[in-house]
Amino acid sequence: MATKKTFELTLNDMTFDEVAQIMDGPCRIRLSKEVLAAVKKCRDYLDKKTKTQKEPIYGVTTGFGSLCNVSISEKQLSQLQKNLMMSHACGIGEPVPEEVVKLMLLMKIKSLSYGKSGVQTVTIQRLADFFNNDVIPVVYQQGSLGASGDLAPLAHLCLPLIGLGEVWVKGEKRPASEMLEKYGWKPIELASKEGLALLNGTQFMNAFAVHNVMKAQRLSRLADLVGALSLEAFDGRIEPFYPEIQEVRRHKGQVETAAAFRKYLKGSKMIVRKKSHVQDPYSFRCIPQVHGASKDAIEYVSRITFEEINAVTDNPTVFPEKDMVVSAGNFHGQPLALTQDFLSIAVAELGNISERRTYQLIAGKRELPNFLVKKPGLNSGFMIPQYAAASIVSQSKQYCTPASVDSIESSQGQEDHVSMGSNAATKAYKVMDNTERVLAIELFNAAQAFEFRRPAKTSPVLEKFLAAYRKQVPFIEDDTVMYPLIQKSVDFLRGYSL
Repeated sequence: MATKKTFELTLNDMTFDEVAQIMDGPCRIRLSKEVLAAVKKCRDYLDKKTKTQKEPIYGVTTGFGSLCNVSISEKQLSQLQKNLMMSHACGIGEPVPEEVVKLMLLMKIKSLSYGKSGVQTVTIQRLADFFNNDVIPVVYQQGSLGASGDLAPLAHLCLPLIGLGEVWVKGEKRPASEMLEKYGWKPIELASKEGLALLNGTQFMNAFAVHNVMKAQRLSRLADLVGALSLEAFDGRIEPFYPEIQEVRRHKGQVETAAAFRKYLKGSKMIVRKKSHVQDPYSFRCIPQVHGASKDAIEYVSRITFEEINAVTDNPTVFPEKDMVVSAGNFHGQPLALTQDFLSIAVAELGNISERRTYQLIAGKRELPNFLVKKPGLNSGFMIPQYAAASIVSQSKQYCTPASVDSIESSQGQEDHVSMGSNAATKAYKVMDNTERVLAIELFNAAQAFEFRRPAKTSPVLEKFLAAYRKQVPFIEDDTVMYPLIQKSVDFLRGYSL
């Protein structure tokens, strides 16, 4: 068994690189002394506050949502929080992938670590115990409006704290109570406000957002690499990637894309050979502009998502140093809703233009055979992989209908504007997977097409890329069953080291 590395969680911001390091392989979270001190200080303050303040404190000594005017006695405060947890666990639909649930745990721990939420140290430590021991709560994808936080999914995330709900154990659902017994963990006796601290927040949509941003960044780089191979296979021109072209328009993503293509194509014999055609179709000629615009969008979305990673998003927010408990709206998911919709569009466009390049490669142009086989007619060749890519691209377009423009009233009108950020994030997740598949199909076609350019050589970078791919997926002489090769192409891109 691999030794788990340890990451100490502090009050400092957590970067995307750190999130990636934590999620990449066995890793334990250790709460720093300053985190534990901040959490304890806030809890001690809140305990004192509830005993000395006569006025009601929302969610601490009152009911929730439209029941905010119902006062709760001190003896019932713990039961109030437990009731909240149980009643709000109304998730439905497909289970959230385990890797995303683990991100949810990390995001929730980070949000609570600032000592602004009033949880007990034992509660945040137990969440860390879940993370460290791969006790992954079963959470469902549907049920959140993304406004009072992700209430339903976070209820499922936190039910195991009190011995309820289910957890994943090596891919199998088990009652949470069994795992608590196995590790000798007693169910948490929730203190005032704790249920609300655990259920309010954006950690469901933000976990998806973090996953989506990190995948989008990788897909952007892969789109350039695969696109460069397609350009070579299509006998495309290098001029649209000249630095002078980018400098007179200046968009950062466009400049970076063209530079990446020049790097990938450096040393190619194919790209510098004399061309009989004056210009290429837009799906090749406008790669810097299209890929670049997606890069700029991904960069913007990553900045907003980074802020959310390091944010306190439950309600009310506790400020011990200022003697304030403030009921406000940090749980509202609008920043994530808008940006996840934007990310869907940006990444779908990488798939959109990729499918068009695939179409050009199979069209029998520029001395390439129809459908990229030696005997078209007898063989259908690569006719249908393009169909599949077109179908996926069309589905992604449908997923790009923005969720953030929608809202619906809930909680008897108290929650009269909601973000639908959870829907934005879960459909963006599907767009990421779709675009990965479309790029894999483009690679499948581009690698096949380039074999018809032999003995010409592409660049050392692309030759290395091709050689690695050919170890997984062979050149196709005659028709064969394609779907396993497409899946191998997906797996290859997923594992290829950039």
